[in-house]
Amino acid sequence: MKFSDMLTNGASNLWKRKLRSALTIMGVVIGVASIVVMVSLGLGLSQSMMEEYASYGSMTQIQVETPYSDSTSAEDLRLTDALVADFAQMEHVESVYPVIQMPVISIYGGYVGYQQLRATTIGGLESFGIEVGEGRIPSESDDELTFFYGKDCATNFSNPKTGQDYWSTGVAPDIDFMGGSLFTVFDTNAYYASQSSDGTNSVAPPKKYLIPTCGTEQESEYYTQNSWYVFCDIEKLIPKLRQVFKKGVIPGQPTTKSGKPFSEIFYSQILVDVDDMENVAEIQEYIQGLGYNAYSNAEWISSAMTSMGYVQAVLGGIGAVSLFVAAIGITNTMMMSIYERTREIGVMKVLGCALENIRTMFLIEAGIIGFVGGLIGVGLSYIISAIINYVSNGSDALGLGVTTSHLSRIPVWLALLSVVFAVIISMIAGFVPSQKAMKLSPLAAIRNE
Repeated sequence: MKFSDMLTNGASNLWKRKLRSALTIMGVVIGVASIVVMVSLGLGLSQSMMEEYASYGSMTQIQVETPYSDSTSAEDLRLTDALVADFAQMEHVESVYPVIQMPVISIYGGYVGYQQLRATTIGGLESFGIEVGEGRIPSESDDELTFFYGKDCATNFSNPKTGQDYWSTGVAPDIDFMGGSLFTVFDTNAYYASQSSDGTNSVAPPKKYLIPTCGTEQESEYYTQNSWYVFCDIEKLIPKLRQVFKKGVIPGQPTTKSGKPFSEIFYSQILVDVDDMENVAEIQEYIQGLGYNAYSNAEWISSAMTSMGYVQAVLGGIGAVSLFVAAIGITNTMMMSIYERTREIGVMKVLGCALENIRTMFLIEAGIIGFVGGLIGVGLSYIISAIINYVSNGSDALGLGVTTSHLSRIPVWLALLSVVFAVIISMIAGFVPSQKAMKLSPLAAIRNE
């Protein structure tokens, strides 16, 4: 018997028993839809969590800092250009970015803002994944030092005369970063000293510098790692700092025992980009072994994703129970079909039909049930998924601290795998009945009424 004949015969037999076949297929539909939806919830939650972690920083970036110590050994562990070059030669390291981080004072009209200036190379700025709202981030084509402001930098401004600020009013001052005259004070110590001095001990205010604004971060309601920083090109900042402080001490820079500044500029951080997340832990442990403090998102993401793996397993197991119940229904349907078609099976054997063909015919019927039920189940799961995403849009639906607009995500591979899985489970469920049909005695089958 040809395979096409067995396929046609199997479909015909199922069609003859429409109600029973429909009910059996419905069980598969519910089982497949349950599995797909449950797994999609786990996948959606994991991906949303990864996206939220990514907004806090790169998954493959390591932050290297000098250990917090005043000992002589800590002096030997300062972040220098030589160390940047050494890190760049390490295996699995794609790029290395030096960072200078220091406080500055921003002045706009009657408003004064305490800002954190973060300077790195152009490549480092691009690695931060900054979403530009107006203008652009600093570039190598800039002829002078320019600043890029995070979306929440305006909340750092206050009015010294009234004492009002964002934290007391809930409203950020209207700062025109792109078009207004925004001055910067680099010598914060001198600025605060001048503000607190009295008539007997006056300190001259430090010089203010009009630094052009090249761009601002895109506005959004969510916090990002860039929200409160002022960014600039480190290659443009260092000459400016030397010009401003001349032979004085730059804020954040170490000094000699006599209190004088070093001729070399030391970095606040070094950012190390690793080629793959799997290699982050190895590089991080090596850097820590050198005596430096090294941090990365990967170390706490790994434990979080392990927990999410357990959640996915539980959700998938809940859905699998439904498909197991459906498999029992398929077995029952196939057994009933054998009892009803005993004479037909006997005639086929007498006419010389191979035993394997009889078994294959019943397996095909079970496979058709799984295939049709799988397709409908996947379609139903897409509908349920759309409803879940609509209801949970922009909310922490599971109360796990993860806000998402796509709580349920069904990738193509999950849909295809679910149909294949349904067919396999159905054929496994139909295997015992097919074996029984194959072993049925021809004479006993023909005499059956």
